Amino acid sequence: MTLPEPFLEGRREILRQASAALGGRPVTVWEVSPRAELEPQASSDPTPTHHASKLDVDATLRRWNIAIVQGSRWVGSRSATEGPWVVAPVRTRPPAPPPEGRERRSRDRLTLELAGLCLGLLDRREPTPAQSPAGRADPLQDITTLPGVIAHELSNPLTAARAGLQLAMESLGRWTEVAAGRRLELLDELGQVVEDIDRAVSFLRAIKDRARGALARSERFDAVRVVRSCCTLESRVLKEKKIPLEFDSTIDVVFLKGDPNALYDLLVNLIRNAADAMATRPAPIRVGLSQVGSTLRLTVRDSGVGIPSHDLERIFEPGFTTKAFGEGSGMGLVVVQNVVRNMFAGSIAIDSKVETGTTVTITLPIPAQRSIN
Repeated sequence: MTLPEPFLEGRREILRQASAALGGRPVTVWEVSPRAELEPQASSDPTPTHHASKLDVDATLRRWNIAIVQGSRWVGSRSATEGPWVVAPVRTRPPAPPPEGRERRSRDRLTLELAGLCLGLLDRREPTPAQSPAGRADPLQDITTLPGVIAHELSNPLTAARAGLQLAMESLGRWTEVAAGRRLELLDELGQVVEDIDRAVSFLRAIKDRARGALARSERFDAVRVVRSCCTLESRVLKEKKIPLEFDSTIDVVFLKGDPNALYDLLVNLIRNAADAMATRPAPIRVGLSQVGSTLRLTVRDSGVGIPSHDLERIFEPGFTTKAFGEGSGMGLVVVQNVVRNMFAGSIAIDSKVETGTTVTITLPIPAQRSIN
């Protein structure tokens, strides 16, 4: 949708005022693209130079371990011609007050914080698309994407299944014909299923939020607990294939910032890929978790068929798969890489040899941990 001139002029005026407060330095607004790049949207300078509008994601947001969410926007300026960047998010609410009331942000950062807030409030007032000629809104207007519709339709039966499962657990708890030890074992297994349903519902809710244009879920969570929970449930799934799953962690607790469901689904994807690679040669899948310096290292190892070198270069291409026709979408590793890079500002590496196996190594930066008193 093309915005009316008053809104465009309002953006330009905010950027001009911010530039004046920064001594005339160009101020630019960027938006995170689907390729996790910062694409310039507008600048205080009508003809900005390359060095005034080209913002390097790795040198700024990833350097500070900031989750890079598609569609999020940032406003910033260089502190000098070739100096470091100072950036602030575009948002509709002011940031929380500084700890203990002590302001540590620089004057430049505060100026850009205010500019980002003004831009966010201005854009919130953008006009909605015109209604249909008959004067009625388009009945499909609220259905923004097909994934959102699918997520909505799936969440309802899952919620009903969860309610039925809880009723069954209550009945089982009163079923004295079954030995107490066996009842506890069954209740524990059913409880794990309830947790899995809750996780699926949360994931579907996140899809619906994204379909409505909301940002990805972001919270502080214990990564070790998420990985351990995933391995526990996946080991039960792999029992049918007679493939053992071994989990080894050298750390007890480490907190990350992001969506725990995204990390969980990422690991499920890697474990099931490993299981497919060992369909004809059952052997343990080994999941490892360790801390290396200021990073969290997650590894998934298998001793399956391996990936040929000419295919290894294409595994992150959308639609490419080494599986037989009809058995893979070619999007699993694309999603994994997107989550690793854009949500957790990490990296992924794959080492594979034919007839030997594959090791996937994910490295995630660890944010500052809260001290436990």
